Amino acid sequence: MFSAAAESFLRQAREIHEEELRRFAGRVSALLQGPEPGAEAAEGLRRLHLTVAATKYPRRLDGKFVELLQTVLCSPKSPEQVQVLCAAILREMSPCNDLILRCDEIQDTKLLSLVSSVLLAQGNKKGEVAAVGQRVVKVLEGRLPEGQSALLLLPVLANVINLSPESLTEEQTDAVSRKLADWLRYASTQQGIVQPSGGFFSSPRTKQPAPVTEVDGAIATDFFTVLSVGQHYTQDQWLNVQAFSMLRNWLLFYGGQEGKAPNPGMDRSVTSMVSTTSTSSRLLPPKEHLREKAFEYCQRLIEQSTRRPLKKDDGDLQRACLIEAVTIMDIICKQDSSYMYRAVSFLKILHGRICGDATYARALLPIAQFFLNHSKLAAVDSDAIYKHLFTDIPAQLFHNPSLAFEFVQFCKDNSQLFTDTSSIFRQSFPNLFKFLAWNSPPLISEFVDLLPFLLDAGTAIEIFHLLLDLPCLTAALDIQLRAAALPTSEKATSDPAVKPATCLEAFRHPLYKSTFQYLLRTKSAPEDTPESLIPLRQLLGSLAGNPRVVQCAETVPVLLELFFRVVAESADGSLINQLVVLLLQRSDQLYEIPTFKDDVYRVLSSQLAMLCKLHPALVVELSTEILEFSGAVSNIQSKEPIFTHVVWAVGEYLSVSYDKRCTVEQITRFFETLEAVLFEITQLRPLASTPSCAPRAISVLMATLTKLAARSQDLIPRVSMFLSKMRTFVQSPAVTSVYCEEDLEEILIRATELMNLLKMPSVAQFVFNPPMDAASTRLQREVNDSLPLALRMVTHLLEPAPGCTPV
Repeated sequence: MFSAAAESFLRQAREIHEEELRRFAGRVSALLQGPEPGAEAAEGLRRLHLTVAATKYPRRLDGKFVELLQTVLCSPKSPEQVQVLCAAILREMSPCNDLILRCDEIQDTKLLSLVSSVLLAQGNKKGEVAAVGQRVVKVLEGRLPEGQSALLLLPVLANVINLSPESLTEEQTDAVSRKLADWLRYASTQQGIVQPSGGFFSSPRTKQPAPVTEVDGAIATDFFTVLSVGQHYTQDQWLNVQAFSMLRNWLLFYGGQEGKAPNPGMDRSVTSMVSTTSTSSRLLPPKEHLREKAFEYCQRLIEQSTRRPLKKDDGDLQRACLIEAVTIMDIICKQDSSYMYRAVSFLKILHGRICGDATYARALLPIAQFFLNHSKLAAVDSDAIYKHLFTDIPAQLFHNPSLAFEFVQFCKDNSQLFTDTSSIFRQSFPNLFKFLAWNSPPLISEFVDLLPFLLDAGTAIEIFHLLLDLPCLTAALDIQLRAAALPTSEKATSDPAVKPATCLEAFRHPLYKSTFQYLLRTKSAPEDTPESLIPLRQLLGSLAGNPRVVQCAETVPVLLELFFRVVAESADGSLINQLVVLLLQRSDQLYEIPTFKDDVYRVLSSQLAMLCKLHPALVVELSTEILEFSGAVSNIQSKEPIFTHVVWAVGEYLSVSYDKRCTVEQITRFFETLEAVLFEITQLRPLASTPSCAPRAISVLMATLTKLAARSQDLIPRVSMFLSKMRTFVQSPAVTSVYCEEDLEEILIRATELMNLLKMPSVAQFVFNPPMDAASTRLQREVNDSLPLALRMVTHLLEPAPGCTPV
């Protein structure tokens, strides 16, 4: 960020010790106490300022030296440069206990500005903000002496209202409102005159001032604004610019109470006509007078924004002023709705003019904000404005980081308004997620706030798919940008008979065109199925290591957890069933990023348990799908977390206690399926390699088989025999070479405990199959929570330690 020389200076400044700083301050003190502090004193102050500002830790200066800095600052004999440096050092020392500065009697605007900057930096411990505000307003109210200017005081006043808006009285705000109105409306339309230097070749005749011009070079025929152009500017023109820069905050704090409505008995057309006629503004109260002049000023700025600028910088300024003008109009209409009808028609025309120009995209946000706030009262249909905003801007400008942040922030701020007034917001969520896909790290917190407003029963399924495919969307957007940047000669449609060799070729290939279009869609398409994305995920595998894709993949688990948390608050059984089926299906259809898949499996498995708890009957209702998933041994290898939770859910909820539709036949079918899986992963074949499964999966399978046997006691002999063979399994050399000793011991202990529990069928039935009226009692919850302890107790009873005599 800094040059090598600047870094060297900063390092030296940070390394100065307190004693060395004290000696240096003493030398500067001697220079300041001379007859007239000159260049040497200024250089010393500059180095001292660098030293105290170079570190984040506060530097201590002697109290007498701090007092000297204040004296030099307020001395009329001090050069301006020395005063500025003294004020800068005092600000760096803030808050300062040795401060004796006061602004009550200061008349000079330059000195008042410097002293005020020091006082405002103190943190308002002694009411400094109010004191500065009172003094600045008093000076602005009076007639300034020759050579003094209010230019230096407006930034101070802007700081005062930001820090403590209540520090000004209504009388004072009225006085400033009148000043602001005059500065906005009555600045000179002639350019400033350059004062002659007084040299030998200077002309004795004063050149006549030229009129200011518009940004396109035409002579201005209306009042001066911040978009008026000149070679030099007068004091009142600079005041005009400063007044506009602080106008928004002033109106927000002091513009008046929001919601002033027009006379209910007055016809709207009459109200509009009254609003457009020029009132005798001098007779209006100060706040209304300022609103009128501010509204006229904003109208003038919007009209000036239609001109073609001669310089690029003027075009940037036009767009910035346009955004500010529309925002201020919105504030004015909130405070006095009689301006609304004029503003509505004005801004509709503006929207029609700029909506096709991508350079004005940021200006569309305050326009949409205006119509969100006022369209209901004005009885105008604004859906076309919202539709263009949510359809075209994200699709075309998702890669603009500043626009992406502002757009998403706009959506977040108005999410409740949008969900209440327009369906376009929720329908456009595929487009909004393009911002996240391309700018995932900076926007994740905004989408955490936004996602709950996008979710409802109609969008949940599609958003679930979109979250899982978010890294794919990032890859597709990358290809879209690269394809758009290709020369025209390379954009020809690919031959359908030739298989594309690269992602870029596939983007234009007829075989993949519809798939890309679905992934890059601009609005919700619930009727379309995402199964067609399977070949596209494989094709995009070459971009799995792209840093932007990897960053996006890291945000998916966070949003998935939030998704399920929000869905759980209102989902019915039907939606939960759909999500569980999709969860099992999509576990096979994820973008091939290893860490991404592991993180997603972790989230999906934990959320599966939550969904089953919300709707236990899904185990019976989705028995076909769950049997198919849990019966596949390959799922243990590739999706162990999900497989384990599915098997656990079968053991926990496949019971008549949770669903009266549960039958013995269903329990037997699940038992036989899981028994076959456990047999497959624990069988010992001399010529076959033993599959390495997580010990947790084996333990959960054993526990689930035991639970099912407790609910259908004809199965107890089968599972008991199976559990008795686990000792042989864990002692096999083929197994001991795969698992560590602790894992094998845990498997054996669990098998022994379960087998012992089945020796007391009535106890096992109570533990694993509670009666319907006790399924949710405190007793049963405690039994479930302490199940491992219960298993150990049963084992202790059935296998007493040597030397112990049963009672």
